[in-house]
Amino acid sequence: MTHPLDTDAGSELFSSYEAELKLVQADLSQKLDQITEQSGEPRKSAVRLAERTLDEANELLDQMRIEKQNIPSSIRSKVNQRFRNFESDVDASKRKLKLLSDDRSALFGNRYKDGPTTDDQLEQRQQLLSGTDRLDRSSQRLRDSQRIANETEDIGRGTLADLQLQRETIQHTRITLLESEGYVDRSVKTLRGMARRYLLL
Repeated sequence: MTHPLDTDAGSELFSSYEAELKLVQADLSQKLDQITEQSGEPRKSAVRLAERTLDEANELLDQMRIEKQNIPSSIRSKVNQRFRNFESDVDASKRKLKLLSDDRSALFGNRYKDGPTTDDQLEQRQQLLSGTDRLDRSSQRLRDSQRIANETEDIGRGTLADLQLQRETIQHTRITLLESEGYVDRSVKTLRGMARRYLLL
């Protein structure tokens, strides 16, 4: 069944973010479940994957927060309620991930040491790469939003130009009609004058 929001003007981009967030949430839930089944290095890798997915969910929430301002006020209250539900779900996943990542013994097992290890350095490098990926995704979404805004502005300018042309056409038609009525009036007067002169002969 088509969601009511999908048929309202200005809601298409929000709806696409909403659908994408649902998929990301399902993926995040699966990754969180996988963490509980792992330990040591596999668990650390699973935590990093879940962190990246959580970052993606937060990025989508940021985009939805911006786009929902363009939703018609008649349905914005329903949209705000759904958005709050999404925020609550993502926050719950964030808390769960924090608990799982704070379990040092499960993360490192007997290999955990106070000093940095090669694995720790590798993790830091992967976190830096993950941060770069997040920035790239955010930049792309901002570019998409800017492109849509520019396209909307172009459509608006085109519509105003069409309306101006129609207005000028109507004004020109009105002037032509008034001139034609003047010609008709003068013709009628001329014919009446000719008729009177004919009757006087």
